[in-house]
Amino acid sequence: MVSSMPILVHLTPAKDVKRIRKAGIRKGRGVYCMPVMQNYYVSHQWLRELKRRGQRTFMGIYFHVPDEEMVWFGRYARPHEHLPVAQAISELMQQDDPQGFELIIPRSISAKDIRKVQSISRVVGWRYMPGVRERAWCTCPVCVSRGEFNSQKKRLQHTRRPKKASQE
Repeated sequence: MVSSMPILVHLTPAKDVKRIRKAGIRKGRGVYCMPVMQNYYVSHQWLRELKRRGQRTFMGIYFHVPDEEMVWFGRYARPHEHLPVAQAISELMQQDDPQGFELIIPRSISAKDIRKVQSISRVVGWRYMPGVRERAWCTCPVCVSRGEFNSQKKRLQHTRRPKKASQE
């Protein structure tokens, strides 16, 4: 039986590409990645959140792993399942909203597994967390720190809220 090898993408700052081409992707807490799918947005959804940390230019490191490779799969900041990568990709494709999902490979990726390194030209994805604009802003001082984008607008919104009839 010949197993297939899914293509995954790991987003990394451009400054790290030379080292990665030579030595591969270091594990750290795991190698965070997404499967390459027909939907570019889903495959590269983490880009905008990663750019928020200050790094400007990101590259996509495309690599193969065997179908039976065990990965951690789930939504960001929620419990993950330990399952084969093929099953994780299948579950991702069945999601109504695949935003916020991630695959974590618990080992380093060798340079020989890397198939392509490509510049990510389009800025896609979400910031903070998927669907954040669908909820009201939290205006507590911890969440709205000075210097944050729209912080003054958020604080003003909080102070201008009309009082409920029961509080008058």
